Amino acid sequence: MFKEFAKGLSITFKHLLPGHSTTVQYPHVKLKPSDRFRGLHRLVPTQDREKCVACYLCPTVCPAKCITVESAENDKGEKYPAVYRIDLLRCIFCGYCVEACPVEAIEMTAEYELANYQREIFAYNKERLLR
Repeated sequence: MFKEFAKGLSITFKHLLPGHSTTVQYPHVKLKPSDRFRGLHRLVPTQDREKCVACYLCPTVCPAKCITVESAENDKGEKYPAVYRIDLLRCIFCGYCVEACPVEAIEMTAEYELANYQREIFAYNKERLLR
């Protein structure tokens, strides 16, 4: 019994030594999220406009119904989203919108610092999503 107790104490003291900490001093030190992390959404731009073709697949598959798309056509007859809005307060960051997009026009970034004090800030429109 004493042998197991000493072994447990040695493990505890080993973790108390400098350099063996599992926590970071956030916000001074920020962890890099993994490549699979699903953070803030981003609309992918092309040369002269957004890549989205306003096919309505992303609002259709969204289980939280937080995506709003209203389409329009330009003078070439190409559809584009006149309104593209994501309510991040309703979003569950499931990534279904990214998987459903046939032209890979939406992606999820590694940005995770989304806290704010005003609800209006969490309604991302097309211009904010294109940044």
